[in-house]
Formats: sequence, structure tokens, C-alpha cells
Amino acid sequence: MKRKKSIGIFDSGFGGLDIMRGIVKELPKYDFIYLGDTARVPYGTRSKEIVYEFSRQAVDFMIRKNCELIIFACNTASSDALRLIQQKNIPKNHIGKKVLGVLIPAAEEACGKTKNNKIGVMATASTVSSGSFLRELSKVNSQAKVYQVVCPLLVPIVEAGEQNSEIVDMVLKKYLKPLIAKEIDTLILGCTHYGILERKIKNIVGRKVKIISESKIIGKKLKDYLARHPEIEKKLGKKKSRTFYSTDLTDNFQILGSKFFGARIKAKKAVLE
Repeated sequence: MKRKKSIGIFDSGFGGLDIMRGIVKELPKYDFIYLGDTARVPYGTRSKEIVYEFSRQAVDFMIRKNCELIIFACNTASSDALRLIQQKNIPKNHIGKKVLGVLIPAAEEACGKTKNNKIGVMATASTVSSGSFLRELSKVNSQAKVYQVVCPLLVPIVEAGEQNSEIVDMVLKKYLKPLIAKEIDTLILGCTHYGILERKIKNIVGRKVKIISESKIIGKKLKDYLARHPEIEKKLGKKKSRTFYSTDLTDNFQILGSKFFGARIKAKKAVLE
């Protein structure tokens, strides 16, 4: 009898645990493996070549751990590495495996919500420079006007567990000011780490702006995907197994990661090659 496979979720840090929480809520019976590359976070300031290499290592690790399907929760990896992983790494080394990103679901959701076609995007420098959100949003809605802001301080702040400090409100107001000036009515939180700041962001932009948080949409999109692909779904284990890996085991990962996931987690050390 063949061993059942897991769904893998990969992020540069522990922000992807927020997305994993949303996925587990929609698909509670399935087996999951999470990998956070906390030793090398953040990815958002690194070159495209380095992001690809880190992402390739992560995919190889997760497939060795028996993952059939891998979700890139990391927007930077989805922007800079996903396409090359799908076109080069998977056909060469892992035929039949699937790697999916978060950009297209976020773009589809944002285009479905906007009324004035003015969409804001908060993201890392790498995601913004890649033009990935501009590309995906324009595919869904050619009339969309997309305004992006680079938010370099947010990931380090969240990874340090300082999301409730007074400086966060000042930083967010600075980043959001130009988007508010453009009268956006929809805002994409284009990084997994930003989800924990959603309430603060909502208070600043106001009730009229719809917030697109990937943690709330990826689970439903994945559920639909599996329904359309029974050949993948039937290979997946359904024993409610949850395994967590981190490339740098720290108390911070355990404590803050548990807050993101919404339940206590205990991580194992991952060595990426």
C-alpha cells in the first residue's frame, strides 16, 4: 500500500502559518507539512537568483518529506521563483508534483471586490520590482489601476514580535498615506507577515477599503483546486497530521508561530541543501 502524501506550505519565515491556519480551517482532515526558512528571512530584499535558489532548496526538502502538492505562501517566492520552479525544477527532478503560489488567487479576489478599479498593494521590494501583481491583476481586469508601496520595515518588525509596538502605527501610516491619496477601494496585503497587522491597517485605511488577506482566501481556492483535480486529491493523506519545520529553531518561532497558526506548534530543524 502506497504511503499517502502531505500538502506542503512554504514561507520565508513564520508568516505563512497564518495562511496555513486558513487552509487547515477549510481542509481540516488533510496532512500538512510547514517549512519556514527563518534562518534566511527576509526574502524581500534579496536578488531574484537567490530567491529562486532558496525556493528550489525548499521544494526539494518538502518533496523528500513526502509532499505531493506545495503552496508557496511567500509572495516574494511566488513572484521571483514560482514560474521557474514550475518550468525547470519540477519537470527535471519531480515529475508529477505540483507547486502553486498565492498571487493569482489574491489578484482574482481583489478584482472581484473593487468598484472603482483602484487597487493598492503592500509588498516587499522584490515583489514590487518583479511586477507580478501588476501582471496578474491586469490579466483579470485590464481596467485596473494598481498602486504599489514597498514596506521594508514590516517583516523585520513582525519577525521580532514587535507588531504591537507604537512604532508600527507610525510606519503603517507612512506606507499607507500614498495609497489613501490615490483613493483605492481595495488593498492587497502582499506578504504573509502583514496579515497579523490587518486590524491596524484597517483602522488606518477605513471601512470603505476592502482588505484582501491571503490567509482568508487561499484555503477556499485550494479546496476548489483539489475538487477539480481528483487525481491529486486521492493521493493525499487525511490523518490530520501537522508537522512544522524551521531552518533556525528559536523560541520566537515557537511563540509567535503559535500566534499566527492559532494553536501551539512545535517545530523540527530543517537543513536545506
